Amino acid sequence: MQAFAEHQAWLRTVLLARLGSLDEVDEVMQEVAVAAANQSAKRQPVERVGPWLYRVALRQVMLFRRKQGRRRKLVANVAQSKQPSEVDSRSPSAIDWLLGQERNRLVGNVLMQLTERDRQLLMLKYVEDYSYDEIAQRIGITASAVQSRLHRARKLLKQQLIAGNIVDTKYVSI
Repeated sequence: MQAFAEHQAWLRTVLLARLGSLDEVDEVMQEVAVAAANQSAKRQPVERVGPWLYRVALRQVMLFRRKQGRRRKLVANVAQSKQPSEVDSRSPSAIDWLLGQERNRLVGNVLMQLTERDRQLLMLKYVEDYSYDEIAQRIGITASAVQSRLHRARKLLKQQLIAGNIVDTKYVSI
């Protein structure tokens, strides 16, 4: 369990890149912690803990998404059977808040258009401030592969930000 605590911060970043919600990250991290506890109870040592936890986290993301998909279907079925209600009028403060969040949402949408791996690498590099070697060690690839994938991800992000008129080209130096 100590190994899980050591890897928890970067695993959260990986999960946030894949899920996009802190609540969902917490839910999946609980499942990863259970898997780590079960593994330590078996008394069979894992040779490379970082990559093993990474694979467990990805498996838990897949299971979580399946569960969410079933839940969405259920909600959609219930919603179809009910009559639509009147739309609540929004207060001006709610509209102001929404307008203030628009730019963040647009950038978030562009990030979500990237592949999960690209988002994950960008977040490990720029949110967690990990080196190429640290990222490589944690997800089980070489540092040169991390470097080339990050280069490609930054290039795609720049292109999409410019194409969506979210940023001016003179402000982007990716």
